Amino acid sequence: MTQAQKLEQIGHNAIMKVRLNKLKRGKPFMINSPDLPSYQCYMEYADGKITIEQIDESGNDFKAIRELSTEEAAQLRVALGLTPFHA
Repeated sequence: MTQAQKLEQIGHNAIMKVRLNKLKRGKPFMINSPDLPSYQCYMEYADGKITIEQIDESGNDFKAIRELSTEEAAQLRVALGLTPFHA
């Protein structure tokens, strides 16, 4: 494993720990994706729901655009290498 690969793995592991900690505390986890416009992101919730959200007009908060179906959420997790969270 190259040094760059080691650093990438360390970063990935750190992000996964942050994700689990946030979801365990009932806080949403933001998932940025190049598949969405720059002003949108996915938000994953402890109950398993994933929504597409965008920054609201004030620029201080997010508003939900739509909730992904259970199947869409599962596909996104697989694509991103995320394990399902069970509260």
